Amino acid sequence: MPHEDEDGTSDAEPDLFASLPDAVYRLDPGGRFTYLNHAAETLLGRRSEELLGRDIRDVFPGTRGSALEDGYLQVLADGGSRDFAYFHVAQQRWYEVRAFRSLGGLAVFFRDVDAHHRDDRERDDAIRELASVLESLPAATVLVGEDGRILSANRSWVADGQLLGSGGVRPGGVGDDYLTVMARGLAPEHHAAIVEGITRLRSEPSDSHVTFDYEYSALLGTSVKWFRLQAARVAGTGRTVVSHVEVTERVRSEQALAWQAAHDDLTGLANRAELLRAVGTALTGGDEASAALLVLDLDGFKTINDSLGQEVGDGLLRQVGARLVERVRPGDVVGRLGGDQFLVLAHDCETSEAAALAFRLQTSFSLPFTASGISVPLSASIGVAVARRGQCDAHQLLSDADAAMFAAKSSGRDRVHLFSPALREAARWRLEVATRLREDAIDQLVVHYQPVVRLDTGAVEGVEALVRWQHPERGLLPPDAFLSVAEETGQVIPITRWLLRETTRRAADWAAQGLSLRMSVNVSARHFSAETLVRDVRVALRESGLPADQLVLELTETSLAEDPTRAEDQLTVLRSFGVRVAIDDFGTGWSSLAQLFALPIGTLKIDRSLIAASERASIGEAGAVLSAIVGLTRTLGIRSVAEGVETIEQLRMVRAAGCDLAQGWLLGQPMPAAELPGWVRAVHAAGGDLCAFALAQEAGVGAPAVSDAG
Repeated sequence: MPHEDEDGTSDAEPDLFASLPDAVYRLDPGGRFTYLNHAAETLLGRRSEELLGRDIRDVFPGTRGSALEDGYLQVLADGGSRDFAYFHVAQQRWYEVRAFRSLGGLAVFFRDVDAHHRDDRERDDAIRELASVLESLPAATVLVGEDGRILSANRSWVADGQLLGSGGVRPGGVGDDYLTVMARGLAPEHHAAIVEGITRLRSEPSDSHVTFDYEYSALLGTSVKWFRLQAARVAGTGRTVVSHVEVTERVRSEQALAWQAAHDDLTGLANRAELLRAVGTALTGGDEASAALLVLDLDGFKTINDSLGQEVGDGLLRQVGARLVERVRPGDVVGRLGGDQFLVLAHDCETSEAAALAFRLQTSFSLPFTASGISVPLSASIGVAVARRGQCDAHQLLSDADAAMFAAKSSGRDRVHLFSPALREAARWRLEVATRLREDAIDQLVVHYQPVVRLDTGAVEGVEALVRWQHPERGLLPPDAFLSVAEETGQVIPITRWLLRETTRRAADWAAQGLSLRMSVNVSARHFSAETLVRDVRVALRESGLPADQLVLELTETSLAEDPTRAEDQLTVLRSFGVRVAIDDFGTGWSSLAQLFALPIGTLKIDRSLIAASERASIGEAGAVLSAIVGLTRTLGIRSVAEGVETIEQLRMVRAAGCDLAQGWLLGQPMPAAELPGWVRAVHAAGGDLCAFALAQEAGVGAPAVSDAG
């Protein structure tokens, strides 16, 4: 008898499966391979010698719990055959699997049906595409034949046609030319676009997937509606399905969002982005075009907003915007940059006309504004920049106008300033200062100390701390070069915090050396707004050990007037634990005396400008002005300090007026901390009366050399 091998074939029988293109293998009831043809070796990626006798689940763990294993087990259980689809992950192909009982085990056939499977999927996609066309039927839809005439129309098309008819437009129906119908009641540009799109679509092969989409508006009844036209070829035919989906709500929403993106929510004016776009358009209008930008910054608006409330402030901003719109020329654009800043773009405007417009805009503020029954006076600082021929950078022009506005603000309230190239350099410097102050500039700050002298004895009572910036490239810079920028950016608060710690530590060190000098430190109004001043002073005093009554905080009357209530609250707390408070630069501010002296202050510093003005006046008038100020301070129990005493005449004048203290170059120049102790000791060694030294120098009497001591 012929011998039968383990694979179920005898040595006398040929291998019938060897040449089959389908993969064939056999498994015994335990799931072990008993036969594989060449195609199965290729499919499984293993040679027969590696697989025969091995469990398929051990060799290919992925089959455990799979549909493949389930099918095999069912065949072994009931003896029936199973056909199912199987995706071969390794080959990324689909196979049709047939499994049936064979020789005590089972035989498995794998047939490659990937192409067929993908064809089925493409047919499914085509069906889904057809379903999407049918889904559009609730919209106004027509079927157009090869000749361009309407073959059928749905109910929505008929309903829209009735609305058209009510407006006097004859609707189209079955048998009418579709493109002719669409010309009725449609804007010419919309109709031309639709004709071009439909014609191009019909020129495509009927089995192409090209579509045509277009949005248009039309008067439907009494209102304008927006539609999205969607056209597609019917596969295999010359017909075209065209639907008209109403998108009115979406379009209106988009239009509203576009309006909001270009306008300020509060005033309804153009916003910064829209203004810059308009400026860019104006600047690219050709060499003959010219444009001017005017930046308006409301003066002291933060104080008004804080004191009257944001609701009142918002009402005032809306009124300002409305008044500006009334004052500009036809075609000019008024916008709000944000906060209390407004911008005017003036088209075809040269320098003289731009200046005239700026002064006209100032008249917008001639009458007070009224909000919530409150009459509020307002003014604005205005910067003007006129585009140079060929200038195309909108941001640069805005930067120039902003620099001019900053110059107007710095020179006083209610001013107009025209841009000049020098302002651009000043703006660059402000940017550099602002950047460096946020980085490492605070480590480059140094303090110089100017003596404060008693006028009755000439003794040095204390010093005023004057901060300087040891700039790595520009050298030692005075406070005017950088503190105004620090005020704008808020960096003045960390600078003052550092200054408090540095000066109180220095004063405590000098006291330990036997030099008891009262330390005066300038404080910004920004510190009141931040509401950290009390804490920062306490921390500096605690860390240094300096007695509180040895510290004097100096504030300008203008800064106090910005928020007197908040200032009064914090100054009262500071006075309660011994810190002294001085009003600096008296005579340059704009607050009322009643408001000023309601604050818990102990010292009034008379500004150098008032001293110089008194010196220029006649002797009697000079004495009257200063005596009145000093008399008022004494009545209120406040000490007076004369600032900027630089001549013998000024010294005599302030002494005669009864001032308590004085400081100025005549009595002692600002000096580094390392020089001050030696200078003070030299004064003491020479008798200690700096006023006498100064008068002795005028009389020709030899005076002690104290200016170079150190």
